[in-house]
Amino acid sequence: MFTGIIQAVGKINAIQPVGGDVRLTVATGKLDMRDVALGDSIATNGVCLTVVEFSDSHYVADLSSETLKRSGFAGYQVGHRVNLEKAMLASTRFGGHIVSGHVDGVGQVLSVQSTARAVEIWIQAPNELAKYIAEKGSITVDGVSLTVNDVDGARFKLTLVPHTLKETNIGDYQSGTKVNLEVDVVARYLERLLLGEKAAEPGPGKDISLAFLAEHGYLNNGRR
Repeated sequence: MFTGIIQAVGKINAIQPVGGDVRLTVATGKLDMRDVALGDSIATNGVCLTVVEFSDSHYVADLSSETLKRSGFAGYQVGHRVNLEKAMLASTRFGGHIVSGHVDGVGQVLSVQSTARAVEIWIQAPNELAKYIAEKGSITVDGVSLTVNDVDGARFKLTLVPHTLKETNIGDYQSGTKVNLEVDVVARYLERLLLGEKAAEPGPGKDISLAFLAEHGYLNNGRR
């Protein structure tokens, strides 16, 4: 579990194909590795990775084909800068929101525009994630806990202050940049909860529709 508060910006030092998967070596920059042990989790651009080797300046992790399919890692190259956060402790100050490190989809930066000292960024999310993105709600972008400041369909706007730009890789973003997105886990659980007993029925994943809400009394269908 993570908070979305980035502790360091690292850099990919090596990408090694291994039997259809990939082994990744990440230089950790200023990340304090003194309390890291084998098997620990480090969120790397928002993806929870397990440490299989490490030193005081780097760690190695394996990426499965599932991770490559669901995240932007398939397009990363040596030298790519990545946001790093160690798994939270019970004593950690919880400054962001609940982040699982399980990427829901890959978005694309549409525009980057300076506004005074801040920067406004519009991102196109996959259509299937639009229902989980709410104005003033939380979203994780490349591992960073951020507030959604505007929503237009599957597009959403972020407003970044100078500190965030300095302490993360978001300062590297430009139109076309691919980003890892994780929606608020609370929205995911609420959707599942609303299905009630239907959640146990086999078959493809079920969506909450207006018809479903009306059928189960969540909408009054215009009645007073």
